[in-house]
Amino acid sequence: MKFFKPFYIQPRFFYAGIGIVVLFALSYFIPLLFNIAQLFILVLALLFFLDFLIVFIGKNKIEATRILPDKFSNGDKNQIKLNITNNYSISVYLEVIDEIPEQFQVRDFKIKESIPSRKTRGIQYDLKPIERGEYHFGFLNIYASSVINLVAKRYTFNEGAMVPTYPSFKQLKKFELLNINKNSLEYGLKKVRRLGHSMEFEQIKDYVLGDDLRTINWKATAKKNQLMVNQFQDEKSQPVYSIIDKGRIMKMPFNGLSLLDYAINAALVISNVVLKKHDKAGMFSFSKNIDNVVVAERRSSQMQLILESLYNVKTDFFESDFSRLYGSIKRHITHRSLILMYTNFETLDGLNRQLPYLKAISKSHLLVVVFFKNTELSTLINEKAETVQQVYDKVIAEKFAFEKRLIVNELKKYGIHSILTTPENLTIDTINKYLEIKARGLL
Repeated sequence: MKFFKPFYIQPRFFYAGIGIVVLFALSYFIPLLFNIAQLFILVLALLFFLDFLIVFIGKNKIEATRILPDKFSNGDKNQIKLNITNNYSISVYLEVIDEIPEQFQVRDFKIKESIPSRKTRGIQYDLKPIERGEYHFGFLNIYASSVINLVAKRYTFNEGAMVPTYPSFKQLKKFELLNINKNSLEYGLKKVRRLGHSMEFEQIKDYVLGDDLRTINWKATAKKNQLMVNQFQDEKSQPVYSIIDKGRIMKMPFNGLSLLDYAINAALVISNVVLKKHDKAGMFSFSKNIDNVVVAERRSSQMQLILESLYNVKTDFFESDFSRLYGSIKRHITHRSLILMYTNFETLDGLNRQLPYLKAISKSHLLVVVFFKNTELSTLINEKAETVQQVYDKVIAEKFAFEKRLIVNELKKYGIHSILTTPENLTIDTINKYLEIKARGLL
C-alpha cells in the first residue's frame, strides 16, 4: 500500500480513455470502429504499464532541496531557491508544487520544468510578504513523469520550514551610503547646503589658505604672532528617536501594507542612517501604553535591538494616548533629542485634540510629526466629475486634502516641524528631513 501512495494517474490517461469510450459509442453506427477501439485499449494498457515501470522502478530518483533566507523582508520581493536533481536515466518532466505559507493565499502555485538525465537544475521564485510574523512552509511536492506522461510519482521534501518576516531590512542596503553623493540623488535624496558651523569645538590650528576667515581666533593669533583659526567638527552622538503610533488610525492599508508597516520600515532605515551619521538611534511605540522601548545609543548591537523591537510592533486598535506619550518622554528622555513621530491626522479637529501634548513635547525636544497624504483622495480630486454625485464627492475630497495642508501650517505656527508625504515616499522624505536638520544645526 505504501508503494502505491505516491502513485498518480495523469490527465492524459483519462483523455485517452474518453477518446476510446467515444470510439465505442460511434462503433454502434460504424462497426469497424469497434475493433479499432479494442486495439486502442490494448495500446493504452501497454503504455500505462511501461510508463509505470519507467517512473517507479528505483529509489531516490529525484532529489530536491528548498533554500530559504534566514528572514523575509516585509514589503519586498524575497527569493526562494529550489535545487532539483534528476537521477533517472531519461529526461523527466516535473510539476513542482511548493506548499507556501497560508499568509500569501496562493491556491494555484505550480511550476513545470523538464530536467535531462543525471542533471541538476535550479528554480527560483519570489514571495512578497505584506505582514510581519512567522511564515510556515509545508512540503515541497514534486511530481515526476516520463515523456509518455500517463502516470506520475510524487516526491516530498523539506517538511515544516519556518521563516520570520522582519521590517524591510532590504531598504538598508538601498540607503547604505548616505553621505550626499551623485548616487543618492537617484533615490530622491536632496543636497542640503550646510549653514554656518556646528557648535562643537575641536581645536585651534594654524591658518592655511582656504580656511574661513570668520573662524580666526584673534586672541590666539596675538599670542602666537601668526594667524590661528578655530576648527569645528560636526556635532555627533545626538539622540534621535523614532516614535511609532500603533493605534487604530495606523491600520489604514495602502498597496497591501498598512501605514504602520510603512512607518516601521522607515524607522528601521532612518535608524541606520542616524547611526551612520554617528548619532544615537532609539525608538519606541505607543498607543494605549508605551511599548518596544529601545534607548538611544550608538553601539554595534543597536540596529539588531531596533530590528527585533520593530518586529514585534503590532497595532492594538486602541485610541492613541498622547498624554501618556508626553509623560513617558518627559520622564525618560532627559536630553534634548530629535523626535520623529510617525502618526496620522485626517482632520484639523483630530490634531487640535492632541496639539497641547505636541506643543509640550516640542518645548524640550525638536519634534517632527510625520503623517500621510490620502492618495485615494488625490485620485478622486484629479478625476473629471461628470455627475452631481461626483461633484459632491470631489468637493468633499478637496476639503479633506485642504485640511491636511492646514495641519502642516498649524504645526508650523507652534514651531513643530512636519512631513506630509505619501506612504511610498515616506522613507526618502524622512531621510531628507533628518539631513536638513543636521545641515541647519537645528538640534
